[in-house]
Amino acid sequence: MVLNYIWIAFFLIAFVVALIRLIFFGDMDIFPELMNSTFSNAKTGFEISLWLTGVLSLWLGFMKIGEQGGVVRVLSRIISPLFNRLFPSLPKNHPVFGTIMMNLSANMLGLDNAATPMGLKAMSQLQQENDSKETASNAQIMFLVLNTSGLTIIPVSIMVYRSLEGAANPADIFIPILLATFFSTLAGILSVAFVQKIKLFDKVIMGYLGGLTAVICGLIYWLSTLPKEQIKTLSLVGSNVILFSIIILFLLAAIRKRVNVYEAFIEGAKEGFQIAVKIIPYLVAILVAIGLFRTSGAMDFIIDGIKEFCLFINIDTRFVDALPTALMKPLSGSGARGMMLELFSNPDFGVDSFAAKLASTVQGATDTTFYIIAVYFGSVGIKKTRHAISCGLIADFAGIVASIIIGYMFFG
Repeated sequence: MVLNYIWIAFFLIAFVVALIRLIFFGDMDIFPELMNSTFSNAKTGFEISLWLTGVLSLWLGFMKIGEQGGVVRVLSRIISPLFNRLFPSLPKNHPVFGTIMMNLSANMLGLDNAATPMGLKAMSQLQQENDSKETASNAQIMFLVLNTSGLTIIPVSIMVYRSLEGAANPADIFIPILLATFFSTLAGILSVAFVQKIKLFDKVIMGYLGGLTAVICGLIYWLSTLPKEQIKTLSLVGSNVILFSIIILFLLAAIRKRVNVYEAFIEGAKEGFQIAVKIIPYLVAILVAIGLFRTSGAMDFIIDGIKEFCLFINIDTRFVDALPTALMKPLSGSGARGMMLELFSNPDFGVDSFAAKLASTVQGATDTTFYIIAVYFGSVGIKKTRHAISCGLIADFAGIVASIIIGYMFFG
């Protein structure tokens, strides 16, 4: 229901802002631009679904091999002490725990191509345990918020973009992103746990979270001792070596259990194709609404208002130049990336400017709440999102605030 109101609001706000621009500023092009954006974003939604068809078929094929080979079951047992407490409504050692772990691991490595198919597979498995098929379950909301918080250890894509734009040190946003995304994820877990009355002060949960914190701190310390160029190389090569090693592990485990690997892959790929077709309407709907909001200039009005307020209370306004990326991130990943790249190429800023580095940190700190909700819930027919949007936005807000604070600490 909340998503319904938000979707309508995007259209109404775009219409009102466009009318203001037409009547008071004489902008005769605004309504043609709005209509063009509906067609272009509808096309983009369909193109994304076509791209997802191949990716989903590929990775769900490998996931099926991993399931039949027993690897996913082993992962479920390893992570089940923590997940049994974060997902108390699910049976102990549920197979979905392994899929969730694979999804979160791919996100941590910055491998979106692998993370999305595994996430959709996990949502499908969670839907099987959902008694009310049109209403998001507690487990589905916890899983979705873990995704929207976007815990990223190796921000491969952002470092690649910075490198292509000629950054002096493409990896200098590595540690800031790692810190910001950790706070975002923590805020997401805390918000969902509060609503669902999950007891976080449990020795198992504290042990896992404490262990993860220690690992991240240790990783930060180790990486801080390496040459900057080596960090970039390690991130780009290491993440893909790990991913391909997982594929080989799946194959070897399946061979050991005498699984017909090819047939298993085809079976999983068919599931991927069916999911990709199902999410097309949801993708088109959310991308068209967001495109209208952005094209109308509503985002610019918000940014200008924040800047004027900051000037009024006499605080540093340099962070405002990165806010378009921050405000677009919960709405559209591609839109936020476009805002970030705009700063990179803008001669008034450049890839090594404070605003560009801050935008890069924001881009890596969280994931795209509305896109993930539309795709993940749409793939299983969820219509009532309950507290998923509010908790997802809390994680996004925490990531943005943490990015700004950390940005000033690291980039001045």
